[in-house]
Amino acid sequence: MVTILINLLIKEKEDVKNPKVRQQYGMLCGTVGIVLNIFLFLGKFLAGTISHSISITADAVNNLSDAGSSCVTLVGFKMAGAKPDVGHPFGHGRIEYIAGLIVSGAILLMAVELVKTSVSKILHPQPVQFGMLTGIILAISILVKLYMAYYNYRIGKKVDSAAMRATATDSLSDVCATTAVLLAAAAGEITGLKIDGWCGVLVGIFIFYAGIQAAKETLDPLLGQAPEETLVHQIEEIVLAQEEICGIHDLLVHDYGPGRLMISLHAEVPAEGNILELHDVIDNTEVELRRKLNCDAVIHMDPIVTEDQHILSLKKNVEEIIRAIDPIISMHDFRVVLGTSHTNLIFDIVIPYEYKLSDEALKKQIQSYVKQRLGEDHFVVIQVDKAYHRQE
Repeated sequence: MVTILINLLIKEKEDVKNPKVRQQYGMLCGTVGIVLNIFLFLGKFLAGTISHSISITADAVNNLSDAGSSCVTLVGFKMAGAKPDVGHPFGHGRIEYIAGLIVSGAILLMAVELVKTSVSKILHPQPVQFGMLTGIILAISILVKLYMAYYNYRIGKKVDSAAMRATATDSLSDVCATTAVLLAAAAGEITGLKIDGWCGVLVGIFIFYAGIQAAKETLDPLLGQAPEETLVHQIEEIVLAQEEICGIHDLLVHDYGPGRLMISLHAEVPAEGNILELHDVIDNTEVELRRKLNCDAVIHMDPIVTEDQHILSLKKNVEEIIRAIDPIISMHDFRVVLGTSHTNLIFDIVIPYEYKLSDEALKKQIQSYVKQRLGEDHFVVIQVDKAYHRQE
């Protein structure tokens, strides 16, 4: 059904990097979610009323809250698609993450309420009347929720939407909840055991866990998570494809919502090259990054010596020293200041945030090894940087 609606309503359906197309996907899925959840609420509420089952009625209320969550997703996509303005020059894309967080909050609230209601049912058990109609309604509900989880996850992955993936997680938790309710009602009918309340507690705990996972997925980009490795590799491939660029470092990726990335990096170029020609290469690379990754890119040009054999030899020695200390450490911006009494080796190193040695201890270790290999008259001046993306 959703695929048919996509073909009918979204003309440029494959251009998922386009914010307008992403907005159309989000609003379509949100609208379908509202309609389906309202129908499920009506069906389950009828089944819960007929069977006098608190777990079925709670499951119905869950679907009503899901309809509300779909409304939040719908509004979130609409607001996230608003154009940048003076007060928000980077757009409103992060509203989509906030919408996903609200959905996660609704999942957690529903889980708590379900556990409270179920505990009350444990303390004051009532017989459950399970019939054919109730079973059919719950079975249909499971199939519908599986379908909703499928299309929300598939489209959420396609358009890279944390809010839609949170909705898919919610649908899967509903599948487990309704399945447990169905099995408990059937078991109670067959055995006479009053396990309706216990079933509700287990379902509530499971849904609470699902809500925590969904909240984490929407909180991480709001807090500023490291970029995906695939994106980092794409950036490196595009930039290093230029023959004039020798290397890159200080890569920063700022996420202002899906399709609203700002990238900055330092590109190393030969110091002996023509500055105007190199600047043109940098400009063209920025344009290519914007075109291929749908981002804003700023590249700082770092000149490095590529023809002075003495400096290249010193650089090679320092690189070998650093690699021997720990292969995860990288070096960039290597410069040499020659003096009459001593030589300064100036460079930056990049280490992970969780690195075992302190910055000062690592500097002293590198200084010691440099003196051992190159002589007492060689000193290092080191700037320690942290890796803003995962290093392999």
